[in-house]
Amino acid sequence: MKNTVNEILKNNGVIAFVTDTVWGLGCLPSSEKAVKRIYEIKHREAVKPLILMSHDIYPLLDYLKQPVEKEGQRLIKKYFPGALTVILDKSENTPDYLTSGMATVGIRVPDNQTFARLCREIDGGVLATTSANISGESPALTYEEAVKYIGGKVDLILPSNGFEAKGRASTVVGFKDENPVIYRQGDVVI
Repeated sequence: MKNTVNEILKNNGVIAFVTDTVWGLGCLPSSEKAVKRIYEIKHREAVKPLILMSHDIYPLLDYLKQPVEKEGQRLIKKYFPGALTVILDKSENTPDYLTSGMATVGIRVPDNQTFARLCREIDGGVLATTSANISGESPALTYEEAVKYIGGKVDLILPSNGFEAKGRASTVVGFKDENPVIYRQGDVVI
């Protein structure tokens, strides 16, 4: 599987996969062509950024402005892996096409063994992601729903291997004057 997934991703591919919350779509952050495909697949507005996900915080650090603010560090230590997306200042390594030109990027480390294994096997260990659905519609919660919603539009849908999505969205938190601001209340209560 490792070689197949890496080949697909290196060739501007888009894949679908399970996470701890819902099914996701993803590509390599370095592939502007694949990011554009994700927007096309979802009929997503270009003003809505993608987020970066990995199996661990360390591969994501290259995409963040250093040092990460203290409250951000605290939330990452407490809730990663888990259903929390943290919006932080991005580094020059994070392309504007991922963030819709914003100075920040959302990061997340899902608590799902199948997703973690995927990230460990792909080059770089990081995916630019969003939920597997058409914008405005419910996200896929099962392999079958992923196939139904976006199956013919992606290059590969990976099996969940028994590690299913729970169906509750991640909480999205950013910061204003170093204080947490909840942009979407999901499974994690801060």
